[in-house]
Amino acid sequence: MNVKTGSPAGPGARNPDALSRPRLDPAALAVLLLTMHDPRVRPLLDELAVEYDSRYGDRFGRGAAAEELNRYPASEFEGTGGALLVVQENGESVAGGAFRRYDADTAEFKRIWTHSAHRRRGLARVVLAELEALAAQRGYRRVYLTTGPRQPEAKHLYLTTGYVAQFDVNQDPELIGSLAFTKNLPVPPLS
Repeated sequence: MNVKTGSPAGPGARNPDALSRPRLDPAALAVLLLTMHDPRVRPLLDELAVEYDSRYGDRFGRGAAAEELNRYPASEFEGTGGALLVVQENGESVAGGAFRRYDADTAEFKRIWTHSAHRRRGLARVVLAELEALAAQRGYRRVYLTTGPRQPEAKHLYLTTGYVAQFDVNQDPELIGSLAFTKNLPVPPLS
């Protein structure tokens, strides 16, 4: 896998907090294809649970994040139909994401995450690019994903990376609930 990066400054250039964050150095990144039970995945799952509970605990109840994170068996993110990857920077897990089979031609992206200390540096774009490339290599022609109504940064990321909203973007996200997006993948060249 090749590491691909978006703009190093990215949208965070407008955020004063982002100015104190180090620029993304592609040479310091490693993209690892792992299983759900690998210890290098643990930071992703632990922080996702905290994130989901902090954003949605009043809506779905405390602890609902663990239920969501365990909804799909680990086997769905392995083999030729699925994948889980973690981006490490200098040996530290800083971002990641996964996909599973949604239908014969569509990969469903799940668990897209950037460690809270490393946000606004373009890592989510790296994850998306890597997931898209891997899904296309495995024969998928389309991506489907959802994000929650209280994750405006995720909504913005998907809209600015070529995903098409399957909902009215002008409607209150809280009234919509789950925000679905799709994207067609390029057909990889024949080897």
